[in-house]
Amino acid sequence: MQLPSLPVVSRLAPTPSGFLHLGNAVNFTLTWLLTRRAGGTLHLRIDDLDRARFRPVYLANIFQTLDWLGLDYDHGPSGPDDFEQHYSQRHFLATYETLLQAGYFAHPDLLYACNCSRTDLARAALSSSSNYPGTCRAKALAPGAPETAWRAHVPVNSTVLVPDLWQGQLAVPLAESLGDFVVRKKDGTAAYQLASIVDDIRLGVTLIVRGLDLLPSTAAQLWLAGQLPGVESFQNTQFLHHGLLLDTAGQKLSKSTQAGQQRGIVAEASHPRVVYAAVAQLLGLPAAASESLDALRAALQ
Repeated sequence: MQLPSLPVVSRLAPTPSGFLHLGNAVNFTLTWLLTRRAGGTLHLRIDDLDRARFRPVYLANIFQTLDWLGLDYDHGPSGPDDFEQHYSQRHFLATYETLLQAGYFAHPDLLYACNCSRTDLARAALSSSSNYPGTCRAKALAPGAPETAWRAHVPVNSTVLVPDLWQGQLAVPLAESLGDFVVRKKDGTAAYQLASIVDDIRLGVTLIVRGLDLLPSTAAQLWLAGQLPGVESFQNTQFLHHGLLLDTAGQKLSKSTQAGQQRGIVAEASHPRVVYAAVAQLLGLPAAASESLDALRAALQ
């Protein structure tokens, strides 16, 4: 693994859409370790644009998990109330919209309106390709039409090169892996890919640590930052994509697949050593490094 160049500014970016699982805790701990090793700055940036799945108990679980792991951060909300009042992404909706409008008028062929229903999208997913087939590209729908999302037109055979500190340079076939992705949802709010770029630039982030499952998102954001005005600096971000943790069935751990009785890693594990051990294994550190967060940090020096 190549260490990031200085200065390092990174972030923990959980979503309050489910209880945080072991994979989330490992990512947070790894991000914290790399940032602290570099003497960098760490933000807590909670992504709450998906208010349909937002629950106060999930928001509270983020702070509980970080406290349980012993992870501190330099900037960000002190708790749920502080988050809602000062840090929620709802406070930045106008900033996201300004970029969307600028992108729409600067590059008329880049973004297009889409009125496909959930049924349409589900039907397309059952076809030969699981990506959006571009149904609305040629419709020329008005951007302000009701019940329309905005999509980015990803040209066929688009490949994005992602320089990665752990994996080396990766070539991601964006059209195949993600297709024409949504940048503005039907409710008029920015979608994840665009909002994440804006937030990371606003915080001055220089290092993003993600699981390999988010590699298509990284490629989409790098590509989008090269198309939209004013966010080109995002392309200078350093990325580190780590391996994934799998459940007993060999499936990726995910909040969206948790059973109803699951309450997240804090409720399911007796001690954070479970997390420290997984991080130590991921980094190839000796077993003794999993005894505590301090031991992990010392082993990584």
